[in-house]
Amino acid sequence: MISVENALDHLFELVKPAVAQTVPLRHAHGRVLATDVVAQRTQPPFAASAMDGYALRATEVEPDAMFQVIGEAAAGHAFAGSVGAGQCVRIFTGAPVPEGADFVVIQEDVTRRGSLITLGHKLGNKSHIRPAGGDFSAGDKMTAPRLLGPADIALLASMNIADVPVSRRPNVAILATGDELVAPGETPGPDQIIASNSYGLAAQLESLGATPRLLPIARDTETSLMTAFELALDANLIITIGGASVGDHDLVAGVAAKMGMAQSFYKVAMRPGKPLMAGTLRDVPMIGLPGNPVSALVCGTIFVAPVVRAMLGLGRTTAPRQRAVLAKALDQNGPREHYMRATLDADGLHAFDRQDSSLLTVLAGANALLVRPPHDPAQPVGALVRYIAL
Repeated sequence: MISVENALDHLFELVKPAVAQTVPLRHAHGRVLATDVVAQRTQPPFAASAMDGYALRATEVEPDAMFQVIGEAAAGHAFAGSVGAGQCVRIFTGAPVPEGADFVVIQEDVTRRGSLITLGHKLGNKSHIRPAGGDFSAGDKMTAPRLLGPADIALLASMNIADVPVSRRPNVAILATGDELVAPGETPGPDQIIASNSYGLAAQLESLGATPRLLPIARDTETSLMTAFELALDANLIITIGGASVGDHDLVAGVAAKMGMAQSFYKVAMRPGKPLMAGTLRDVPMIGLPGNPVSALVCGTIFVAPVVRAMLGLGRTTAPRQRAVLAKALDQNGPREHYMRATLDADGLHAFDRQDSSLLTVLAGANALLVRPPHDPAQPVGALVRYIAL
């Protein structure tokens, strides 16, 4: 039995970063930038007015000064001439500043009569001009890796990047196992339950940027499991659920070994999730998750999510830990690292009383996993502890 940290190290060694592909900008949101991209233009490409007002020479700005309006500049419509002494151009936000002008007096500080304006007495020193290249210049880079959010997409568009190099989404095959399972919508027999883990895990994988593929439920026979594994071998990652323990009906490890699986580890010193295994099956990385639903989903957070992020090129990082105070005292922890389902509110962290790994209602009501180190002593209210946000 190995530690959580060691298990993650082993898992990271099993996977490789995904290859890059090019997608249209419109479909790049939520993807991971695979290689640096270079701005094709400067933004703004010209000195632009930041306000509605009048463009003129800064050296002539003083209270009660008068200027002749010789034209107009609007966004997308530059003034073609040049501003000389005693002249100004009516200008609107975003318009190019005319040649000869280097100051914009905002319209609230101007009195206009016909083609003449008179400056007011609260002019200030601010030019109200955005310099060319004030945001970025041609040749500037957006560096990879980077998870692309809405602002990144807008920036790429402004850089005139129509096609974006991104990491290909890992194809993850999910294989639920067990005679006791039926798919949602089917009628279970008197000794059967609904397969829930695979659907929760698929949702988790989609949120991470992977493409999950749910395989047919494998029954507790070598033939069924072998057939299911053959269907999974074209994936970038195989995740099995259940059958990883040592009971008479836990056949996953044995069948995988017969098919050539090179096991990396089996059992992790954690709860929930102790019967976790990993290895490679014909060069495809494989993670065997426990069958209890909370165990499977907690292991998805602790192990699968970091592995998928590594495959997407985001580096080898653990699930982020944060700190908060306890709102409810805790007894001493046992020999395994414990990921307790908890809620975080203004008072701090509240661990649920019921921590059974079969209770999906508790997990669904949690917004945090309270992390207890092995043999952690009893903790009073107000103690500072670590947690993982859900």
